Amino acid sequence: MTPNLVYIVLVGVLFAAGVVLLLERSLTRILVGVILLGHGANVLILSGGRAGGPPIVGTVADEEMSDPLPQAMILTAIVITLAVTAFLLALAYRSRDITGHDEVQDDAEDRRIVVLAERDDVQIGDDQDQDQDQDSPAVRA
Repeated sequence: MTPNLVYIVLVGVLFAAGVVLLLERSLTRILVGVILLGHGANVLILSGGRAGGPPIVGTVADEEMSDPLPQAMILTAIVITLAVTAFLLALAYRSRDITGHDEVQDDAEDRRIVVLAERDDVQIGDDQDQDQDQDSPAVRA
């Protein structure tokens, strides 16, 4: 089977747009990103299957039947995407009720860890500078 260029471009566009939207802070945009990624995955699975007649015994010869596995996988992926969409919609609705908007806030604990890590980097850098100064010939003399 030769890959269809339209499917390849469509999968690329859907994945690229989905990833860009997933990196946003708004839950609504994250939701749209998940939906686009789900549709991109469905098109990718669809492009992998063999085209042909309907996979019903007795309607066409076995060699001319399409592969039913990608279709079954796409149906499963649609259900999973629907469940994730419903969950994210509930999160966005609840966030809007509590905070008045649906943007994901920075976690206070994460900010504290970043400050501590930056402080450790500065101290480690100062300690390394002092070690290098002590090892230099000018300090030994």
